[in-house]
Amino acid sequence: MGPETVEAPSTLAARRRAPAARLAALRRSPEVGALAGFLAVFLGFSAVAPHFLTLDSLAGIMTIAAELGLVAIGVTLLMIAGEFDLSVGSVLGVSAMAFALMARAGAPHLVAFLAALALAAAIGALNGWVVTRGRLPSFIVTLGSMMFWRGVLLAVTGGFPIAYEGTSALFFALSGRLPGGFHASALWFLALALAATVVLTRTPFGNALFASGGNPQAARALGVDVDRVKRIGFVLTAVLAALAGIIQFARFGSVDPLRGEGVELEAIAATVTGGTLLTGGYGSVIGTVLGALIVGMVRNGLVLAGAPAYWYRAFIGLILVVAVIINLRIRRR
Repeated sequence: MGPETVEAPSTLAARRRAPAARLAALRRSPEVGALAGFLAVFLGFSAVAPHFLTLDSLAGIMTIAAELGLVAIGVTLLMIAGEFDLSVGSVLGVSAMAFALMARAGAPHLVAFLAALALAAAIGALNGWVVTRGRLPSFIVTLGSMMFWRGVLLAVTGGFPIAYEGTSALFFALSGRLPGGFHASALWFLALALAATVVLTRTPFGNALFASGGNPQAARALGVDVDRVKRIGFVLTAVLAALAGIIQFARFGSVDPLRGEGVELEAIAATVTGGTLLTGGYGSVIGTVLGALIVGMVRNGLVLAGAPAYWYRAFIGLILVVAVIINLRIRRR
């Protein structure tokens, strides 16, 4: 037998520290709290709600999570950059209504789709320009934008919903029913979540988002155009909200003036539950996906469990507060 190889003490110590270092890195991940919450909610409703684990139920959860998650992905990117957008619910409603009016007027669906997205992009660009140019709090600017566009929506429609009975390949591509009861919106949600994750973790723009929200002064010193990054974030957020609104219209075949009301708060709840900090500079799209699924499970699970509908917002509020506490503790450690 050959001579035994004796490892240096420093090598042995490094090997012993490696598992602890990996565990510490995992605990610092923004998705940890969201994953724990997801498992707790999933197991809880599996135990108390009949038919929660059926295919129809899971399809319903995914449909809810997909439409909310598309909005939440944009909100996540913007919150990482250190800004808020409370107007996403109104943008969702305005874009869906614009699409519906153009479709009823006989415009090709693809043209109406692109025009509605362009309208949303213009609203997002305006929000971003006012925030960055005027050095105003995005909370106040987008709160005003939310009320303004909701008022415009009510004024244009007179408070009445708009229905449309037509269909097309675009409608099926946006929200067509797939095998198992799932909708095509789930594919949009997963694809865009993957794309946003790649952008956030593998591109210079993702680094600029984190830098702009974490330390804007240092980011500017390193050559990052913080204002431009934030304006792009506002545009992306508005466009994703518009996409969610048009998908909802394709699924229901109608849109009412209050469509999207309250979505901004649910999107922020999903984002914060997913580990994104309100202070910016820290977050994860994967965590937001889990947060949107938690919201979907709560909404569907409470119905299946026979709980009154008004418990939904109370439950979401409780989850939001618990998630913030968990995420802050993880961040401090």
